[in-house]
Amino acid sequence: MKIDINPFQHFSFDLWLTLIKSNPLFKKKRDKLFKDFFSIEYSIDKVSEVVRSYDKVCNKINDKTGIHIETNQLYCLILNDLGIDIDKIEVEKLEEFYQETAILFMNYKPILVYPSINNLFKEIQSNGKSASILSNTAFIKGQTLRKVLTHYELESYFSFQLYSDEIGYSKPHQKAFELLLNKVGKINIKSIGKNTIVHIGDNIIADYQGAIKSGIQSILIKN
Repeated sequence: MKIDINPFQHFSFDLWLTLIKSNPLFKKKRDKLFKDFFSIEYSIDKVSEVVRSYDKVCNKINDKTGIHIETNQLYCLILNDLGIDIDKIEVEKLEEFYQETAILFMNYKPILVYPSINNLFKEIQSNGKSASILSNTAFIKGQTLRKVLTHYELESYFSFQLYSDEIGYSKPHQKAFELLLNKVGKINIKSIGKNTIVHIGDNIIADYQGAIKSGIQSILIKN
């Protein structure tokens, strides 16, 4: 990723498909775990099909409303479609499944989109500028994504990390970008104008249009 850092003082990064992408093996393993954990009678192909469909719908809802959909809500919707009586599923069971998924996720970690991305972060940091994460989440929560950045030794480059499951809003909701601006104001001693803050991401609605509407700059990454 090549970015001219000169015009900007703070760099906000999306995570999925901007900095990381899924390990191809993870989703297959996750879908198999889902089928076995909840004793789903449908084939693994059917399970994968339903999971993918809700993943896409979740992204569309985020883009349209900016409302964050909780991971457990997604589980319930998928289970209901796959013939499981969700009235009989306790919240503790859903949480237990997430913990199993998180372990699997770390065993099959996401891959860096740009293997040498740390060079960009070093350039930002060495020039006295700051960076952060603003990312929507769905099946994988912010607490787990932080571990991925730690694994790749990138967490020290970010002054803060904002995830939709923790802040209650998804991009392009303006509340998400307001939180970004508030955080930037707190970490910088000198006043930084909106025109020197840039958000970088791959989604034209959530990242690019959401940032522009909030009054900051934006760079759309096309992978």
